[in-house]
Amino acid sequence: MGSVAAAWIRARVEATVYGVDLSSRLSGPAGDPGLFGPGSMVWRVHSNLLGMLTGGFAALVLQSLHPLAMAGVDQHSTYRQDPVRRLNQTAGFIAVTSFGSCPQAQAAIARIRRRHGSVRGIAPDGRTYAASDPALLTWVHVAEVSCFLAGYQAYGGSRLTDVQCDRYFREMAVIAGELGATSVPASTDEVRSYLNSVRHELAPSDVSLDVVRFLRGLGQDALERTVVRILVNAAVRILPVWAPPQLDLMYPSPVFDLLHRAAAHGLGAVLRYGCEPSPILETARARVNTPHASGCVDHTARIPDPFFRETFLSGK
Repeated sequence: MGSVAAAWIRARVEATVYGVDLSSRLSGPAGDPGLFGPGSMVWRVHSNLLGMLTGGFAALVLQSLHPLAMAGVDQHSTYRQDPVRRLNQTAGFIAVTSFGSCPQAQAAIARIRRRHGSVRGIAPDGRTYAASDPALLTWVHVAEVSCFLAGYQAYGGSRLTDVQCDRYFREMAVIAGELGATSVPASTDEVRSYLNSVRHELAPSDVSLDVVRFLRGLGQDALERTVVRILVNAAVRILPVWAPPQLDLMYPSPVFDLLHRAAAHGLGAVLRYGCEPSPILETARARVNTPHASGCVDHTARIPDPFFRETFLSGK
């Protein structure tokens, strides 16, 4: 009975988050470590499902405070009509660039760059925007990685050290650079400084408030809506303290904070029972441990950190 329940949970999560059995697509080429490899902080952070789901919702909420980013979402995204497909695309991109082979990751990045080329327009305030704008790309990236890491630190078990957090930001800056972002923050201090520097550009709008309302009611049935409510409540508590009030979200009081944390950790236990070991992570490990390396491009050459380069390349 237990294995049947676990299989049902795994199938439900995979269908909702990825839409397909993504793990089977990441099995080759043999020996290819991907952009990061098993010794990376990206593998560690992104393999924690609860942390990533919570961080993902937090990132969407935080991103909604940027008027130009929201104009692009409002005018070009299909999230209202087909939210599951939009989730599948985003989750698939993160999984492939994190755990896929180098050719798969590079192809995924190229597809996003092509898609960004057609996303442009005029925001309600009269300003023009383009998804390929390096400044917007940097904003979206920082909102994502800061929330992913916050989700892991809150719900991922053993917390990362300050040095490991810096490594995570350095690693993820590689993807941001490949997508066209510039001046990408690559440490905890740089991320904190960046968020402080852009606060004057952030403001709630009708679109951002609509996004938050949409997220809070997301779900195809009562079970999914309950799970989403738990994740959104958990996401609010990991946002910067200045963000929730702007979006009519109540930063939890100590009592509600305990309740939200308990609900999130309970959900995490269910996810671990049904989804661990992660098929995606296990497939990626098996690929890396198979002989005949594929000759991946060394992205770490751009990162002036000998320890990180050694860890990246050796998989230690």
